[in-house]
Amino acid sequence: MNCPYCGSQESKVIDSRGLDEVVRRRRKCLACNARFTTYERIQPHDIFIIKKDGRREEFSRDKLLSGIHKACEKRPLPTGAVDKFVDTIEAELYKVGKNEVSSSYIGDLVMEGLRKLDHIAYIRFASVYREFTDIGALKQEVDNLAVRRELIPANQLPLPSSEAVNSLVGRKRR
Repeated sequence: MNCPYCGSQESKVIDSRGLDEVVRRRRKCLACNARFTTYERIQPHDIFIIKKDGRREEFSRDKLLSGIHKACEKRPLPTGAVDKFVDTIEAELYKVGKNEVSSSYIGDLVMEGLRKLDHIAYIRFASVYREFTDIGALKQEVDNLAVRRELIPANQLPLPSSEAVNSLVGRKRR
């Protein structure tokens, strides 16, 4: 393990803790005495994602994390909530036990989780994932959320009423 501060390969483990399916190790560099944390994950086998156009791509946790971070950008989410959410999705993919998984399956897992985590992040992700072509499709998705009357995640304002959305759609058409 290279020290992120000086690049030395000499370090010792000060503390190890198991967190769900991750091992957290606190390390100390023997060259510069800096402390840093590493995380180890078990990767039982490679998973390939079957894209909509038929291409196969190796599953990338970082790519999934990046997409979810974009949807959750500037949202009042607790620290580590997105990482924990991605851990849950990754664990679900390995639990399925298949070497190939469709991208739509992953998209549905993300949509389901974001609906519970943050409604605005859910709408942001849905607008890209479902490829909304007009404001009417977006309005319908917001209405579906409002009709379900799901619990509003902590630190989040309620969705606008149908009347407010209709007035915005009416302004847009003029």
